[in-house]
Amino acid sequence: MVNNLTVMITAVVLSIGIMVTFASKIGEFVHRHPTLKMLALSFLILIGVMLVAEGAGTHVNKGYIYFAMVFALLVEALNMRMRRRMPKLDPIHLVESKQV
Repeated sequence: MVNNLTVMITAVVLSIGIMVTFASKIGEFVHRHPTLKMLALSFLILIGVMLVAEGAGTHVNKGYIYFAMVFALLVEALNMRMRRRMPKLDPIHLVESKQV
């Protein structure tokens, strides 16, 4: 971490600017890929559990957390790539059967 207040303020202002600039594009991307919503929620739960565990005095190696997150992102990227290459199928129209 940095002890210089100017560097911290600059980093926060830049990150807010980046978030505001790309918020709509990221929102559209997440809307097209709803599985990313579930992945993001699972990341939040993972981080929350880690914070609770550390608050209780249990040390959690952050390398394990980062590895799990990167692995999940790679699997999701492969799934998105696979879904994009699959041909689009027409929806099935069901017909009600007549009772005899």
